[in-house]
Amino acid sequence: MYNGPETFGEIVAYRAKTRPNERFVRFESGDLTYQEFHQKGNKLANLVMSLGLDKVDTCAVMLPNSPEFLITWLGLARLGVVEVPINVAFRGDLLVYILNKAECQALVISAQWVDRLNEISAQLEYLRDVIVVGDEPQIKSNRFTWYSFEKLLSEASDECVESQMKPNDPSLILFTSGTTGPSKGVVLTHRANFSVAKTACEVMEYHPEDRLFTVFPLFHVNARYTTILVALLVGCDVVMHNRFSASKFWDICRMEKITAFNFMGSMLTILMKQKESAQDADHLVRKAYGAPTPQEIYEDFQTRFHVQISEVYGSTELGTVAANPAANFRKGACGKIRPIFEVEIHDENGFPCPVGKNGEIVVRPKKPGIMFTDYYGNSEATVKSWQNLWFHTGDTGRFDKDGYLYFIDRKKDVVRRRGENISSYEIERVMNDHPKVLEAAIIGVPSELSEEEVLAVVILKEGETVAPEELLEFCQTRMAHFAIPRYIRYVTELPRTPSQRVEKYKLRSEGITSDTWDRERVGYQVKR
Repeated sequence: MYNGPETFGEIVAYRAKTRPNERFVRFESGDLTYQEFHQKGNKLANLVMSLGLDKVDTCAVMLPNSPEFLITWLGLARLGVVEVPINVAFRGDLLVYILNKAECQALVISAQWVDRLNEISAQLEYLRDVIVVGDEPQIKSNRFTWYSFEKLLSEASDECVESQMKPNDPSLILFTSGTTGPSKGVVLTHRANFSVAKTACEVMEYHPEDRLFTVFPLFHVNARYTTILVALLVGCDVVMHNRFSASKFWDICRMEKITAFNFMGSMLTILMKQKESAQDADHLVRKAYGAPTPQEIYEDFQTRFHVQISEVYGSTELGTVAANPAANFRKGACGKIRPIFEVEIHDENGFPCPVGKNGEIVVRPKKPGIMFTDYYGNSEATVKSWQNLWFHTGDTGRFDKDGYLYFIDRKKDVVRRRGENISSYEIERVMNDHPKVLEAAIIGVPSELSEEEVLAVVILKEGETVAPEELLEFCQTRMAHFAIPRYIRYVTELPRTPSQRVEKYKLRSEGITSDTWDRERVGYQVKR
């Protein structure tokens, strides 16, 4: 049981003192030791302080997996400046929305995405300072003060910043996918982050000799708190890449002597689709942690690769609610409820369902500070998420007689594609802005790789015609590449309730029809 420091700055300082010259993270560009991380985090804190940012101010971060991202995370955490990590695929309206909603005064951004910032500069209400990692851009909006990350860091002091951080202080704002409205900014404390990491350590029984591998981005909970923070808690090290490569995955694991990795979405399915090899089990990996686990390949994956799978259930707001450890894994279930939470299944009237009956999964904590505090700047959504003293997940599920939780479906209108939660609302908003589109409804349809693909059901304005490719070209500059619909289907009307809400369950039941256009079938390429 972990009983050490409970703020990010303190745990890094502790590891730097006990294991200063040992490697902490290996990036594709090089290694970072505990001591280097600690010292550069101090530099970043002093740098940010010199710009006038203080405790509870907000600073956005839009970087790939890199030492600069980790250093920024640490520096902001030491000052108490609240970090707002941004998906590096975001652009246009959604990028404007997040920077304004979170009231970000500063942004640390990779030079490769500065053009996206220039495009929206006139719409940003709070941003004043932009710190660029990499070559300074030639074209810069005069609305901001621009800085070079490398230059500022080289000039900054590495004197330790004493910010008197407490475990219940806010750490970051993570924006979830919007469902019936815009994305919500989930405010998480250091204690909530540590709760996620401690659960992962317990479920996986990690120890200092482990070496963790992740291909997930640092703007996600997964890489941050079930890999990086986990490594700090147990004193092991991490190998971090920017992308998942199925063809190179096991070679990387062999070369780096990986013992455990995290998975999400279709990753296990894609690995199983690779050509079988005599070397499939020739590696040191013995553990994998994530969700969901495709039932149809569960046994075959473990047999082929000699890797034990542990699965969890949770959310950005809650952390990890249920765990299905490899030692007593129940196929098809999410696992049993963690001792720090209380969970019930409620019917549409808010009453508990009997064992075996489907209903909404509702949750509340047994310890203070282990889940989100609120949706930033959105008290209405915060209050709405809590009803009858329970947090309503929007997910449907059931319990079996042994207390195992089963996830059934999402009440939320979110499409889950290859590890990404995609907001139907955000895609509809963009597509409805096309001059020839009357209305679009976005749903998820089953993918051959597990999880879902995006299907746009579109009504055109009277007398208009538009090629599917034209609609996708319209989307390309306005949304993340992974949100671009794979399927487009034209209809003359959408099924509706008496209150005129689109009955998406009917569209889902129809699924991919004979008149549905498939961009992969015609070879259309989405630009990244």
